[in-house]
Amino acid sequence: MARKRRRAEQRTPAPPPPPPLRTKPSQRQPVVVFAHGAGAPSSSDWMTRWKEMVKDALDAVEVVTFDYPYMSGAKRRPPPKADKLVDHHLSVVKDAVAEHPGHPLVLMGKSMGSRVSCMVASSDDISVSAVICLGYPLKGVKGALRDEILLKLMVPTMFVQGNKDGLCPLDKLELTRKKMTCKNELHVVDGGDHSFKVSQKYQKSAGISQHDAELEAVKAIGQFVQNSIAESLT
Repeated sequence: MARKRRRAEQRTPAPPPPPPLRTKPSQRQPVVVFAHGAGAPSSSDWMTRWKEMVKDALDAVEVVTFDYPYMSGAKRRPPPKADKLVDHHLSVVKDAVAEHPGHPLVLMGKSMGSRVSCMVASSDDISVSAVICLGYPLKGVKGALRDEILLKLMVPTMFVQGNKDGLCPLDKLELTRKKMTCKNELHVVDGGDHSFKVSQKYQKSAGISQHDAELEAVKAIGQFVQNSIAESLT
């Protein structure tokens, strides 16, 4: 009888595997709207690479990229003034929010796209958890500081800047940051230019790679966004 009992026990089907730890997106996972700079579209290698890095670092439910209207057509036109791009940018943001209701909203932009992101962040129609400025162009064409948008911001804002970026001298940015009323942080890419490109000479002397420099920046962004979302939920 004992032998038959053992055989019966052996025929018992194995229990089903446990369900995934997360079967649906967490409400802490942000949706990120990522705007390109003045000279390259959302499909550029730089934008594509950063989109993937940021999605992984933030565990984002989605990173939405798009092109401003002046980028469309066979003949590329020069960009208009930043404030002329706000309406289109805002419409993309609203669509992303509608697609992912309840998820924290993060606005991110490269250069010009970061200026427009700051303008959009001040809209009464949306609630923004954080703004990430990648290579903010603080200096205008004629050298004047373009800080008026930053001084109006009420949303936690992070700057990622190369210390070789002529469009954003770090001493000028530091003075601006001290005047800003919102929470703000700065991550410096040592040896980086406006697009965070680090020269081979600096990479060799510092013992780092381009990937290392970008990965450190992305980690800092992830921590800033995580903290900002946590604070907004308390």
